[in-house]
Amino acid sequence: MIFVRYEKWNQYLKFYPVTALLVLINVVMFIVLAANGAYSRDASGAILLQYGALSNVQGVPGIGNVDSPWRYLTSIFLHGGFEHLLFNCFAILVFLPPLERLLGHIRYGVLYLASGMIANLISMGAYNRASEYFISVGASGAIYGGYGAFLYMALFQRAKMDKGSRQTVYILLVMGLIFSFITPNINIWAHFGGAVAGFFLYGLMVRLPLGRKVG
Repeated sequence: MIFVRYEKWNQYLKFYPVTALLVLINVVMFIVLAANGAYSRDASGAILLQYGALSNVQGVPGIGNVDSPWRYLTSIFLHGGFEHLLFNCFAILVFLPPLERLLGHIRYGVLYLASGMIANLISMGAYNRASEYFISVGASGAIYGGYGAFLYMALFQRAKMDKGSRQTVYILLVMGLIFSFITPNINIWAHFGGAVAGFFLYGLMVRLPLGRKVG
């Protein structure tokens, strides 16, 4: 089972430095947002927007251009509350490390960030087309990019996964799809877009001649 973590913390940091760094950035940004009142009872989305949330809302005083391209990246490291942060960091720490070992640190980081940004692009297009206003934060699109990569592996690189791991991937995706629809205020398009992006990005990466060979 590739999703069971046996490493001690010093081994974890040695084997998965990018994963550890991603979680650290998420935690630091949560602390910064909390210190600036983003999670207080009377807080509005303006603080999230100030620190880089993705949105199609216009005319928020003091925020500037909400269409800034950098928001597609920065919003990946922001979260809407402690529970949101906890679930996403758990997913990163437990489920994504095998990808870092398989792809290598750089390509793993590229897949994570690119999946998250593509998920945000798809979200922006979908909500704009539906004429819906939204403010989106969270690592879910990038995490689902990892799930999409595992789905590619389960379907086309079966030798790299035991049966239990393949079943875990299918369960993660099915349960994720169900909860995306039944949980309020979930960016469904980010989940879907991240999974699709990760699936095709991983398929591309395993065919590149550079770096660690995984296919």
